[in-house]
Amino acid sequence: MTRAGGDARAAAEDSLEDYAFRYVPRSFRRWSAMSVGGTALGSIAFLADFSIGASVGLQHGTANAMLGILLASVIIFLVGFPVAFYAARYNLDLDLIARGSGFGYYGSIITTVVFAGFTCIFFALEGAIMAQGLAVVVGIPLHIGYVISTIVVIPIVIYGMRALERLQFWTTPLWLALALLPLTWVVFTQPDAVTEFIGFTGASDGTISVSAIVGTAAVCFALTPQLAEQIDYIRVMPPRTDANAKSWWTSFVLSGPGWVIFSGTKQVIGLFLAVYLVTKVDPLIGARAVEPVEQFLGMYESLLPDWAALLLALVLIVIAQVKINVTNAYSGSLAWSNVYTRVKKRYPGRTVFVVFNLVIALALMLMDVFSLISFVLSLYANVVMAWLVTISADIVINKHLLGISPRYPEFRRGMLHDWNPVGLVSVGLSSLLSLLCFAGAFGPEARPFSVMIAIGVAIIVTPLMALATRGRYYLRRTSDGIPSPLLDADGNPSGERLRCHVTGYTFERPDMLASAETGPRGEVQFVSSLALTLDGSDRYVLPPEEATPGRGGWGRKL
Repeated sequence: MTRAGGDARAAAEDSLEDYAFRYVPRSFRRWSAMSVGGTALGSIAFLADFSIGASVGLQHGTANAMLGILLASVIIFLVGFPVAFYAARYNLDLDLIARGSGFGYYGSIITTVVFAGFTCIFFALEGAIMAQGLAVVVGIPLHIGYVISTIVVIPIVIYGMRALERLQFWTTPLWLALALLPLTWVVFTQPDAVTEFIGFTGASDGTISVSAIVGTAAVCFALTPQLAEQIDYIRVMPPRTDANAKSWWTSFVLSGPGWVIFSGTKQVIGLFLAVYLVTKVDPLIGARAVEPVEQFLGMYESLLPDWAALLLALVLIVIAQVKINVTNAYSGSLAWSNVYTRVKKRYPGRTVFVVFNLVIALALMLMDVFSLISFVLSLYANVVMAWLVTISADIVINKHLLGISPRYPEFRRGMLHDWNPVGLVSVGLSSLLSLLCFAGAFGPEARPFSVMIAIGVAIIVTPLMALATRGRYYLRRTSDGIPSPLLDADGNPSGERLRCHVTGYTFERPDMLASAETGPRGEVQFVSSLALTLDGSDRYVLPPEEATPGRGGWGRKL
């Protein structure tokens, strides 16, 4: 057996691997649509939302902040819907979708690194919030709290999707009760707090400002990669059929693109709590009003004895941090696994990348990234939106309106070109122009609109590049050499199993191709995408053929 075959067998046998760089087969997707949706929604318990809402609200006032949050939420939902749909329908993570949506087999590595960076940044932000809670409530020094918040998630993350499903299921009701019940009590028993919140002007003069609204939205856009983390859950959705269509669509909408509804709501709550602290609890609290531990502690102390307030604030912070950071660490490990495996043609196991991701996040915490939250997120949002809008535009415009990009999101080595200029040029140009704007190259008045430039350029350049290249760089081959259909009668990926002659294991049809290496009697053999990913040669890869733009041979039913 070749080294690639041995590595592929090890990856296939690894029960903790969770299909880090592969299509998720039906045999793994045993959960109901509602169960998957509930697990995915459990990951949105992150507390950075509260800090973001408070930060933009204290700067721009309630009216501007709420309009900016609404603007960002609507755009994120629209951008995220087609991408999330492809993940749930075809059971692929965002990297696999990007490969066939304008980037190519190796080109998508760029987008995966962008997402992996997001998981590190947000792990650091959430870990810092937990450390702040431990410092305030228990008196643990911040740097020790950073280490604790990092280590605590490791045992859960290592065991993958099964462990995450149990954690999210059992902790979500408690988190909701701790967060919402006291807030509801304050709103209904202290109506003047609501009045002051509505009229709060922050550091602004109180007027509605387009630049303030867009500036607020720019910070919120940095949360968009959370969609990729939702995708890491909803890619295990069961096949959609007539029998489960209603629950499938409900779970998909709420836990896929609909995550931003809950995120936006939490940002508004964070703003409310910050205003409540400043106007009702401690007018001298200053910048600490953006810290979630101070927000909830202040609210609890206005309702309960000090000891109970401290205990509930600690429980809420720890539960929320663990819920989201197991997702950050899990998704980050999948992303880094994907990048390393394609570049090095080796798979050392996902646990290695769990540790790698957490080391980077801990370093960011020790560098006090939380103190720069607004700047870091505003800067990062430019690249994030250039990346995700490019993928979304390719799906909506190039696949469905123009018919240039193949409908099915091809991801297998040998079927794709290594690099596709459509996505690469779009991301590169939109990122460059938006970052120049952010740096002030187009004047101070234009600076708040940098993310909108990234969005607009990506929407325009993506189809223009597809038309200019006539779709030549999407598919290296239009046929994978297997006579049976890739999709079943309902349009779901087929569950047919075929044997990989490299590993000796059977894989489901969407994960397989005909091998360039025939059998001892000249018969056709099959090879898995896993074996091809880990093979440093081209011995199993079929020769290229002339691609027909817009055709993938996989049917049109969505």
